[in-house]
Amino acid sequence: MCPVVTLRGVDRMETREVEYFVAVAEELHFGRAAERLGIAQPPLSRTIGRLERRLGVRLFERTSRRVDLTDAGGVFLAECRRVLDAMDTAVRQTRRAAQQQRLVVTTRPGTGPGLLAEVVRAYERLPGAVPVEVVFTHDQLGVLRSGAADVGLMCGRDDLGGMTSVDVAEESAVVLLPPDHRLAGRSAVALAELTREDAYRDSVPPYPLDQIVDLVSFGRLIVVVGVSATNRIGDCVVAVPVPDVPATRLVLAWPDGGQNPARTLFVRTAKAVAAGRATLGRAS
Repeated sequence: MCPVVTLRGVDRMETREVEYFVAVAEELHFGRAAERLGIAQPPLSRTIGRLERRLGVRLFERTSRRVDLTDAGGVFLAECRRVLDAMDTAVRQTRRAAQQQRLVVTTRPGTGPGLLAEVVRAYERLPGAVPVEVVFTHDQLGVLRSGAADVGLMCGRDDLGGMTSVDVAEESAVVLLPPDHRLAGRSAVALAELTREDAYRDSVPPYPLDQIVDLVSFGRLIVVVGVSATNRIGDCVVAVPVPDVPATRLVLAWPDGGQNPARTLFVRTAKAVAAGRATLGRAS
């Protein structure tokens, strides 16, 4: 018997019905959808008709020449895709939990490298630890929600809806400037001064740190970053503290629900490693 799914108050239905509907909605042709599903067209048509009767709405407008989604069908398609994506994620997470041969950690390039490296080393020395794989990406939430990673180290200001998170550290802010810039010799600089600079950008471009450093050194970019980045900027640029920019919270986050002993041990290790660090600026 096919598994069943629930769509926000709609009565329970078979996964097969959801897959059949999505195929027709994406192909907008019953014949092509049936071929894609590897079934005959009549049972597909009957399934869609039965689904419409159960929902009490028309999902498709059918003529002899074409098939179109109704407005209700468009809403139902979005919901069905969400459910199928969630099921795929659940399968991947369940298989990883059962095998648990490695722990996948995702982080953004340049986010707390000193802390993360220290946590990984401390974790892998513990009894029961599994090998750690680090995935660097600017789409950490997407990687986590897809089930491709177990836990992510990210900025606490990110939208963490649907995630469980714990704070692990704070990272103070610095601005990257060319060495010959008029503000480069300051002991600190106010954000208001930076916003008057033509090269200032209020968010970090999604580039590798080496490229950001090059842009700053050429005078093409001025940007505020976490102080941990100063470990890898060399002498091509100058980092000046920006006291009126709040420190960035670094958190470990993972999708709500589910048990993962390796992740639990990793989170506990991260909190212990970070406990004696007031900010990353002192130890990264």
